[in-house]
Amino acid sequence: MQKAVFIVYNQALTERVDFMLKSLKIKGFTQFPTVNGAGSHTGEPRMGSHTWPEMNSATLTVVNEEMVPLLLKYIKQLDEVNLENGIRAFVWHIEQVY
Repeated sequence: MQKAVFIVYNQALTERVDFMLKSLKIKGFTQFPTVNGAGSHTGEPRMGSHTWPEMNSATLTVVNEEMVPLLLKYIKQLDEVNLENGIRAFVWHIEQVY
């Protein structure tokens, strides 16, 4: 089974996210360099505007189901040492791959 993992994070974490993927030998991914939004609990808006100048980025990767717990562990560790930046991951099942 394959799972999609959508990772959203402050742009300040881009190099760390790239390093994490390389460390886990995850080669296939798509990056979205600029993403607007706000966290659902404590996140401030990141809109690229005068009022909210920061921006988020996002990375989408599809991995084998067995990889998901390890990837989420790395993401949680990254979040715990970068609370002011913020990072979240969302996982869903992949029906088909062509």
